[in-house]
Amino acid sequence: MAKCTAPRNGHRTASGAAACPACSSKRHYGSYRSTPYSPSQSFSLGSNGVRQSSSGGANSGGRPRWSRASSSVIYTPAQIRTLTPIREAVERLATKSDLRDIFLCHAWDDRQGAAKELHDSLESQGIKVWFSEKDVGLGVPLLRAIDKGLANSRVGIVLVTPAFLRRLPAEGIADKELSALLARDQLIPIVHNTTFEELREVSPLLASRSGLNTSEDTMATIATKLAELVAI
Repeated sequence: MAKCTAPRNGHRTASGAAACPACSSKRHYGSYRSTPYSPSQSFSLGSNGVRQSSSGGANSGGRPRWSRASSSVIYTPAQIRTLTPIREAVERLATKSDLRDIFLCHAWDDRQGAAKELHDSLESQGIKVWFSEKDVGLGVPLLRAIDKGLANSRVGIVLVTPAFLRRLPAEGIADKELSALLARDQLIPIVHNTTFEELREVSPLLASRSGLNTSEDTMATIATKLAELVAI
């Protein structure tokens, strides 16, 4: 049987392979090398089980290990780093089936606007959301209801809007919700129509938490990412 000459002569070119008595008969060799490689069609398993595109580059998008195989949303590396410890906390609570998936903290002014849009988008994907507009009944002590809602939710999200930034210094309900959420590890700021820089002027502690931003994703895409994050 003819021996492959690759160890001695190498097969860096098609002509090198053709000159090898063992490989020259492998007709597929040349066609394999001439087929262009498409990085966008390939994913590798990186740290923390993250599926990343093999196209390379620090800003390449990818999908975390918890993302559905059929999902079309792409995460930035920063988002994957931010959400991975939240996902790990969700998985630790997986046996507690009586918990809400998400507690939504928002400013009163946003209850019929951005907060309701985010709530409705999440619930349309089967996510159980604690939302004061529907979970606090007439005559129910608000602070006690909020306290129960926080205790019985896997993840807390804070919808940071211009209205939220105005309300926070007044130390109202949103401030009390935020204070309780900041004591937990499962907290994600969702910045909408403002910036983390503006948030830092009002709440440096909350601004130090990485989160999601509607300047990068639509509200619907953010809802999908949150839904994937808490799905068990």
